[in-house]
Amino acid sequence: MTLTWGVFAAVLFGALLHASWNAMVKSSSDKALDTAVIHIIGSFVALPLWLLVGLPPVQSWPYIAASCVIHIAYYIALVGAYRHGDLSLTYPLMRGVGPMLVALSASMTVGETLSPMAWVGVMGVCAGVLVLGLSRHALERPKAVGFALANAVVIALYTVIDALGARTAVAHGGNAWQYVVTLFVFDGWPFGLLVLWRRGYAVAWPYARARAPMAVIGAAASLGSYGIALWAMTRAPVALVAALRETSVLFAALLGSWLLKETFTTRRAIGTAVIVAGVLALRLG
Repeated sequence: MTLTWGVFAAVLFGALLHASWNAMVKSSSDKALDTAVIHIIGSFVALPLWLLVGLPPVQSWPYIAASCVIHIAYYIALVGAYRHGDLSLTYPLMRGVGPMLVALSASMTVGETLSPMAWVGVMGVCAGVLVLGLSRHALERPKAVGFALANAVVIALYTVIDALGARTAVAHGGNAWQYVVTLFVFDGWPFGLLVLWRRGYAVAWPYARARAPMAVIGAAASLGSYGIALWAMTRAPVALVAALRETSVLFAALLGSWLLKETFTTRRAIGTAVIVAGVLALRLG
């Protein structure tokens, strides 16, 4: 498996989609309810796609079940991070540590060995992402940092599980899109119902109706982003795709500055340059 230019470009586009729906959640007045609404609507967006792509092979369903459970932790940590810290702080921390964990475990889980140049690329992307996220403000937001780092571990865990699940689907005559569509039909409901139950119908329903148009866009972006990533992981090394996907942090920094009026500092410029260098090394590796 190699990281071709086609896969490379697709993953970069998926990174933009991923940053977009995260910025949408961060800009909302109720992070938990917004996340719940986006992913419950995501299940309805995915339902008609079942008719188009079909069901994945039965051998991949255990991976889907495991991923649904792990995603509950992901959503809880995501909401906690965004509640206590800026997008520009929490998003890079969540996304910067995960690829290194994936790369370290890839040889054991998916039997992949990276070249020295690929390792340089992975470490470059992770280092640049952390430069974007780590600042003196990190010391002032310990809860945000704690949630973000916990979520980095969760992200690495579900990335490996879903990569294995998508590859299992392909190995048994299916494809990655069957896997990801089925995952999205189910994975948002446990967390979504928990949030709706805690908020109550009187609060949740008016909010959901008001946010529905934006939530449909966010759900489509989330589905498209992860679908592209899993498709890429069936054609290129998991660690390289996981690292390249974290260029979403660049888009998040730009969106945070543009939409959320967060300052784009010299440190962010340096982090951006390091990420770009890492991305070039990934492609060369």
